[in-house]
Formats: sequence, structure tokens, C-alpha cells
Amino acid sequence: MMKATTIRRRRLWQGVALGLALTLGALASAPALAQGKVLKFVPEADLRSLDPIWTTAYITRNHGYMVYDVLFATDANFKIQPQMVDKWEVSRDNLTYTFTLRDGLKFHDTTPVRSADCIASIERWAKRDVFGQKLAEMTDSWTAVNDKTFRLKLKKPFPYVLEALGKPSSNVPFIMPERVAKIDAFKQVEDPTGSGPFKMVKAEWVPGNKVVYVKNTDYVPRKEAPSWGAGGKVAKVDRVEWIYIPDAATAAAALNNGEVDWWQQVPVDLIPVLEKNRSIKVESVDPLGSIGLLRFNHLQPPFNNVKLRQAVLAVLDQNDYAIAIAGSPKNGKPCPSYFTCGTPMASTAASTALTGKRDLDKAKAMVKEAGYKGEKVILMTATDQPIVHSQALVTQELLRKIGFNVELAASDWGTLITRRSSKEPVEKGGWSVFHTWFVGPDITTPALNSPLRGAGDKSWFGWPSDAKLEELRDAWFNAPTLADQKKVAEEMQKRAFESVPYIPTAQFIIPTAYRSNLSGVINSPVTFIWNVEKK
Repeated sequence: MMKATTIRRRRLWQGVALGLALTLGALASAPALAQGKVLKFVPEADLRSLDPIWTTAYITRNHGYMVYDVLFATDANFKIQPQMVDKWEVSRDNLTYTFTLRDGLKFHDTTPVRSADCIASIERWAKRDVFGQKLAEMTDSWTAVNDKTFRLKLKKPFPYVLEALGKPSSNVPFIMPERVAKIDAFKQVEDPTGSGPFKMVKAEWVPGNKVVYVKNTDYVPRKEAPSWGAGGKVAKVDRVEWIYIPDAATAAAALNNGEVDWWQQVPVDLIPVLEKNRSIKVESVDPLGSIGLLRFNHLQPPFNNVKLRQAVLAVLDQNDYAIAIAGSPKNGKPCPSYFTCGTPMASTAASTALTGKRDLDKAKAMVKEAGYKGEKVILMTATDQPIVHSQALVTQELLRKIGFNVELAASDWGTLITRRSSKEPVEKGGWSVFHTWFVGPDITTPALNSPLRGAGDKSWFGWPSDAKLEELRDAWFNAPTLADQKKVAEEMQKRAFESVPYIPTAQFIIPTAYRSNLSGVINSPVTFIWNVEKK
């Protein structure tokens, strides 16, 4: 009775490089304090939101993995493994899934994890996540059999249930206490109580400076070896301090001097500096890398006009963005696909819209023909995020060249990810366009590609409405073979190059750097700190 699910699961990930691994670095020497060993980690951004369901920001996702646990997880072979779940069964008609939690699961407040907590958490997640929304559409009911066993009843067979519950990146279906998970999914959770391997010390949280986590001594890890988000999550340090250092030169000096242990994302121009230090390792081991993108606000002028989005597409050159982000072709390259290059759904269908001759005069004419009257365009950027800011500077010049009245709204990343949730016009604090990036696994299929949805208010920030894209996405889920799925994905890409929900800018590798006295670091596209040991 598991055969259909197994086949579809293999098809979901078939062909994706099994070596996919974003080295998230390792953490190194810091003095042992009275409370035990401490890791000092420089994260990619300032932690502003504690709610990994409310936002897809990776800094909040990484926080989520520190404090929360998941029902299922994806391992390094792209297989779904049980995590909080001990066992599960699927009915012969593939309509009912029954899950039983493993023993010893407790929240940080010492209360046991119950079925009600899991159900409330999944239902909240499903309101925001692109894959969760599809699962919710297929769901008839979630019910608690008892405190440790709960049941999912489907309206019709949906062979991607475990893939949805075990997805590795944003939004991750983390399990929260029921009292927290009952909070409106469109309001931010402020209580970081989870059941994961670390506890957040909220009293020591200083936004713009530091986040502190301590080992959860009540956590009972699985016995399997760790692999991506699956297996045993063993906390081998007593305290983790995220030290926010927005200035790259300062962060590099801190790592060089041993004042911090790990710098998550290293700007390419500082790699040579760090490589000279024999006590530091600089790693770039992800064969798929990440995908940059330019996201439009589809609700507000001027980019609620498809002709203006097409004008930007007509002039954007991915080579410029690859060099701006990565510094050289070694670490960055064009990827004219709406699905991660190097994976099964990647396609060149209609990609000449992005790879053909770039024509400034044509783009200028398109802007005028669309009726643009010089309205202000707010281009958000984050000066503490080199990946974001380097793209924004290229785009600022590009928009000006084709006639847009563009204003660069610079802030830190924490402010940007808060502002992007605003649906107000620019004069009331809204925005027009911004840059971000997704790790390769996040956009490999229509099931996972959040910015490719065309579901209006249910869409990712920018909120495009495109009934044709949604129709094709449904067809992809129903496609009987991998070949059929590829055909549908090609049609989705053709449609995307017409309606332009966003523009992919480049595929690139994010280097990471860490001091060399650590062991047990897990290579993964997500930052995991469990299993890391300090000498």
C-alpha cells in the first residue's frame, strides 16, 4: 500500500544531485565558560522574526531548526525519514494516514508533545506554505486518536503527504505547542517554545546584536546518524551565541582573531583574506548552489502592469548579476529557468525572453507604451546582505536606464523581510520590488517553488494572481509520470515568461568559513548546529 507513494516520492527528487550540500560551516575555538562550551556564530542576518511560518526568511528558518522539531525530515539522499514520528500507517485506499509519536518528546516548558500540538501546528503551517496549501486542499480532516496518535483523512489520494511534512526548507512544518500554533498564521509568533535540541534564551536576545541558545537537556535524539535534517540531533555544545556583525570587514577580523567560530556567508572579495589563515577553512561544496531573483509587487503600481514587468525582463542580463553576486564564473553563472538548473524540472522553454539580445531602446519604448508616468519605484535592499545588495545595485541602474523613477530603500535584512509583508502603496510604507535568493532545493519543482504561485493572497510576498499558473500547477501534481511532469513544468515556465511573477537572476555558490577545531558538521543546504563538537 506504500508503493504508489514511494514511486511518486522518487519521482519528486529523481535526478537531483545526491551530493547536494551547502556547507554550513563549522564552529571553532571559543573559551570554555563556566556553563560549558560555547559556539559563537555570525549568522547571515539579524534575527527579527521568531516565526518560521510567518516568514520564509532563512535566518528565521535556521532559528526554527534550533528550537523546534519536525514530524518527518529529508535526508542527504532526498529520502523522507521519520523524526518525531515513531511509526505510521497508510490505509489500503491511500486516504488515511495514522501517525504515532515516539516516546520522550517534551516541549521546553516540560509539557509533553501531544497529537493536538501536531495538528494545530500543521494546520497553521498549511495556511502559509506553498506545499502545505496543496496538502490542505487535499485534506478532509485531522483528528487526534489519543495524545500520541493522530490521523489525517484525505479527500482523495495525495502521494506527496510525507514530502510535504518532511520538506527541508522554508516554510518548514515545525511543531509548536497548541497554544502557540493557534495564533493566526498571518500574525507573528513571539513565543519560541519548541521541543528541539536547543532552547532560546529570550531574556538575552538583543535584536541587532545577539541571540542566545542553550542545550535542551531533556531532548531525546533519534538513534540514527544525522543526515541533513534527519537522524539524531545531538547537541554537543552547551551554548550557542549568534553574533550579528553587519560589517563584513569586522566579521572577517573577528573570525581571523578567533573571537568568533563560524561566519555563515562570506563575501567573495574576502575569501583570499581568510584563506591565508591556516586555522580557518573556507568551503564551497554545494553543486546546485542558490538562485537569485527579482520579485515584483503585483498589487501596487507600477508593476501590477504586466507590460512593465516584461520591460524589465527584456533588458535584464543574468551575467551581470552572476558577477555582482559571486565575483567570478567559478561561483556564479546564468540559469534561465524557473526551476533550479541541474534538476529534472529545469528547462530552456521560452528562455530566450531572458537570454536573447538585451535591447534598452525596446525596453524604454515598452515602458512608455505601458503608460508609466514617472511614479516612484521603491527598490528595497539590505546593506548587510551582500547577495541582496549586490543585485539591488545592478537593478537600480537598470531601472533608471529604461525610464523608471527608482528610489533605493536601504535597510538591514531584518527590516526588509518585515517591510515586504506590507501591501500598502509606496507612499504608506509599501514597496515595488526587491531581491532575495532561494537555496536550490527550494525551487526544484512546482510543489516547492513558492514565488511561482499565482494564487493572489495565498501567494508568496508580491502576491501575483495567475489562474493559468495555478491550473498548470494542479496538472503537475496529477501528472502520472516524470515525463508528463516535465512537460507541465515546461508549460509553467512558458507562462511565467509571459506573466513574469519574478525574474531569476543567477545561480551561485555561497561560501562559508569556520575555524578548524570542530568536528561533526553536517553538510546540508540548511544551517544545522547539532552534532557539532569543539576540541
